[in-house]
Amino acid sequence: MEHTVSVGFMEEDMQIHADHAQRVVLDTAKLPWQPSRGAGVERKLLERHGGEEGRAISVVRYAKGVAFPQHAHPGGEEILVLEGTFADERGEYPRGTWLQNPPGSVHAPYSPDGCILLVRLRFAVAGEMEGRVVDTRSAPWYPGMAEGLSVLPLMDSGGVHAALVRWEPGSRFPAHRHYGGEEIYVLSGIFGDEWGSYPQGTWMRSPHLSSHEPFSRSGCTLYVRTGHLDFP
Repeated sequence: MEHTVSVGFMEEDMQIHADHAQRVVLDTAKLPWQPSRGAGVERKLLERHGGEEGRAISVVRYAKGVAFPQHAHPGGEEILVLEGTFADERGEYPRGTWLQNPPGSVHAPYSPDGCILLVRLRFAVAGEMEGRVVDTRSAPWYPGMAEGLSVLPLMDSGGVHAALVRWEPGSRFPAHRHYGGEEIYVLSGIFGDEWGSYPQGTWMRSPHLSSHEPFSRSGCTLYVRTGHLDFP
């Protein structure tokens, strides 16, 4: 299922894939870039609840040298740098950096060379009050729960988990259910399960108690978040 919307940044009540009981699969490479409220910053909205101040998941693109005005994140922000270099007054964050800005944090972001980000807004987990920065290029990986898998943990709080997961070619994982749902972004390679095949750039969300039997014939690396979706 794919869903695209022509978005104006003054929308008051926008609902895009807002029903967490529904499975969603988007090939973000096929979605059009839409303007944001910052000149030189474009986005592809994947999930949205409300207007500019609502919860949102987006792929965001900064043009080279673009700066975004200083702003606050009342509900927190999570960023994974997919390409290029992202920056703010606290430092520069190259490709592969994962950042967590806590509720109430303020910054003035920019990109010296241009960048593409996966951004989650207002999804902060209760108790997550500290900022975090993880350089996934140098952080340690650990054995996963199945042969051929390795995991780089990013966060673990209140039953919500986020990690990078690397699959070696030919890896398989037993059929299982996701309590609190699962969200995946394919960073490289091709991921698969009994429902389909998902190339680099695919974003997918599976609801509470959904099940599947995943594998990767060619190998892949995923951003995975579990336990954060609405329970019935």
